[in-house]
Amino acid sequence: MERPTGFFLHTPWPSPDMIERVPNHREQMTSMLKYDLLGFQTNRDLNNFAACLQTHFELESKNGVVTTERGQTRLQKFPIGIDPKQFAEYLAADLSPAEHEKVSSLLQNFEGAKFAIGVDRLDYTKGIDKRVEAFNQVLAAEPPRSISLLQITPSSRADVEQYQKYKDDVETEINRVNNEHGTEKWQPIHYKNDSFSQAALARLYRAAHVGVVTPLRDGMNLVAKEYVATQDPEDPGVLILSKFAGAAEDFNEDEALLVDPNHPEEIAAAFSKATHMPLEERVTRWRSMMDKIESYTIHDWSADFVRELDKSRVTVPANHFHHLGLGWTNEAQMPLYQDHAKALTAYNEIAPMDAALKEAAYADVKSSFEALAAPLMHTQDRLWILPASDSFANFSQRPRGSVKIPRVWSLETPPPDDRRQRR
Repeated sequence: MERPTGFFLHTPWPSPDMIERVPNHREQMTSMLKYDLLGFQTNRDLNNFAACLQTHFELESKNGVVTTERGQTRLQKFPIGIDPKQFAEYLAADLSPAEHEKVSSLLQNFEGAKFAIGVDRLDYTKGIDKRVEAFNQVLAAEPPRSISLLQITPSSRADVEQYQKYKDDVETEINRVNNEHGTEKWQPIHYKNDSFSQAALARLYRAAHVGVVTPLRDGMNLVAKEYVATQDPEDPGVLILSKFAGAAEDFNEDEALLVDPNHPEEIAAAFSKATHMPLEERVTRWRSMMDKIESYTIHDWSADFVRELDKSRVTVPANHFHHLGLGWTNEAQMPLYQDHAKALTAYNEIAPMDAALKEAAYADVKSSFEALAAPLMHTQDRLWILPASDSFANFSQRPRGSVKIPRVWSLETPPPDDRRQRR
């Protein structure tokens, strides 16, 4: 039996006009429609994909289902989560002596002042340059040495020229801000082009008064959820979140401070609001976000995807079906199967001598079969011609007046007209 196949897209899916700029975009979308289930992080990504199918293929999505010659592909949202219990364990875990020293040394720089943390790959989509520009505005407006920024940015695609240039631009801007606002003993921005373990990051998240997640576009960005999960329930920090991160569909404006990452002035205003936010408001916002994180974890996400994928699994065995050769079908077709089964049962319950009722009932059998067969006609390997076997002999030995069918047939061969078999 063929198993259903699924694909989950971690990254954002662009709008129809943007996807046109991608080489071989039609081939890419065609390949994706070979899956039974396509998962997306957000409704925006799902809707963009559906719009692309409509624009470039004139394919309609009906109730989240796209039908092609291959069969049916279901489109669904599965917002990926984290394991909050795991992050609680990270907070309690022992660090290696070297990493303990590394974290302790960093935190000493922020004693007596508030600090914000950003954790991103060194990638132009993460909006780090706009974040630094925004923080420069904060430093100009806030009292000296009242807030710092810890930016942890491991290198990404260092062998690509454009990424190396972005790295140089970000570091140049950080140095400019530090030279303008810093002193010999204090720097407003601490930049670490280095990797940290999850346990080390958990401690840094916990200590930070503000978490800054401002990508220009992101599928989800789990740093937002990791920051929330590691906060002190009695004194939590504040999350600043890009409107264009997938996490912004999970966390609303009453929970995170949502900003347009293309506008440094919005990020700067959010920095100021976060650092002056009263404890009661911080707790309320954090509690709401934490409830969501705990209610849909990474384990729920994976189980949800597999469960939905399983709904595409072939489930109705051929020997439970009224017509040989129909083979296995999808759960998605069960209502049509049930309609056909009822029509066939009603037909066989009519006495053979009642020709008029029999004729009308047969019309129902035929129309319900055609409705069932039409959407499944091209579903690959879901339907096949079954070999004749003794287990199905009873079908060819039905009493007179019941629907008689050959022992083997396929969807390409409609059920024989019973009228031609009457004696």
